[in-house]
Amino acid sequence: MFRRAVATAPAQASKLLTSAARPQIASPLRRATPAVAVNARRSYHEKDKSLHSLPVACAASTPLLDHYNRPRNVGSMSKADTDVGTGLVGAPACGDVMKLQIRVDPNNNTISDVKFKTFGCGSAIASSSYLTELVRGMTLEQAARIKNTEIAKELCLPPVK
Repeated sequence: MFRRAVATAPAQASKLLTSAARPQIASPLRRATPAVAVNARRSYHEKDKSLHSLPVACAASTPLLDHYNRPRNVGSMSKADTDVGTGLVGAPACGDVMKLQIRVDPNNNTISDVKFKTFGCGSAIASSSYLTELVRGMTLEQAARIKNTEIAKELCLPPVK
């Protein structure tokens, strides 16, 4: 009978019936929680709010998206070349694997060509692409001094990435 009355009652009456059917329980836990505006609440799938504390220049993170969408120097060099060095590195925690190859000019000991192949997340691909542009023309000593934190800062990545 109750269901039938709710189904046939007008919309305002059904609101009254449903609110009367649910008693308001004053819980100490409910009173202890601070009132939060609806728009300030985070949903389950919402991104971490710590990303909003990045500098304004990183808000759109154009270099990161640019290197991810259009990676530079992707590919590999011939294994038979004597002036090519190959490095392979992987991150077991997230499954990223990067193969980096450099060609060194024997006359001035600078990196004349760089290629990479990265299998992993978008930040790994963008970082690899950025690195290839950064080291081209550097000496091996200069390239060895590059820190991963510098690349993360330039691409506006969080410190963990």
